[in-house]
Amino acid sequence: MADLLQITHEPHGILRLTLNDPARRNALSEAMLDHLWDAIQLASDDASVRAVIIAANGPAFCAGHDLKELTAGRANDDKGKAYFTKIMTRCSSVMQAILQTPKPVIAEVTATATAAGCQLVASCDLAFASPSAKFSTPGVHIGLFCSTPMVALSRNVAAKHAMEMLLTGDMMSAERAADIGLLNAVIVSAELENHVTNVAKKIASKSAVTLATGKAAFYAQRELSVADAYDYAARVMVENMLHRDAAEGINAFIEKRDPKW
Repeated sequence: MADLLQITHEPHGILRLTLNDPARRNALSEAMLDHLWDAIQLASDDASVRAVIIAANGPAFCAGHDLKELTAGRANDDKGKAYFTKIMTRCSSVMQAILQTPKPVIAEVTATATAAGCQLVASCDLAFASPSAKFSTPGVHIGLFCSTPMVALSRNVAAKHAMEMLLTGDMMSAERAADIGLLNAVIVSAELENHVTNVAKKIASKSAVTLATGKAAFYAQRELSVADAYDYAARVMVENMLHRDAAEGINAFIEKRDPKW
């Protein structure tokens, strides 16, 4: 389906990716995962793209995996093992691609994000939602612990908050999601798109090299000990200082003018 994922190039180098399968509540079907993967790779390679927004049409932001599609895989001789492995691996690759793309990625959430849909929100660098948005990892209700969503969730919120979501499967309000760190902020519905666009515009005005350097360093240092993180970050700072954009930015600050990236 050509319009399963709507791709819109907006001014200021902003790329908007809109999940557009409302009949299936924007589930991460095999096709949707493929579309997201392709779009993120294209954004990574396109110098004109400075920031990415992931939004959605319809009554849900994303309902997670397409359970009907997964269940159909049980008809295979191996009871679905190979197909389940393929889908979970593909989904994990998409989430990691969001982290690994040098372009900042922002989630714009107006409705429910559950299971792998909640994982998608947690995988984005920033996330803003309207008061109507809700979040959950409800796999425990159907005998399927949200183990892959757990990876992104547990890297966004404190352990006890993550475990509460994973163990109870309860739906969480946008306000609560912001309180525990899953969201940056809750924005009134009428202003959400404009707010997210302005955040993306502000980010897009910065040096692309600096943003790429910083995003990669942020996620890399989180996996290190404090001492190793400082050693790593110091090396990144040195390389950053040697780059043309840092020299230009510092000179522009000293000379009280706008930098030319």
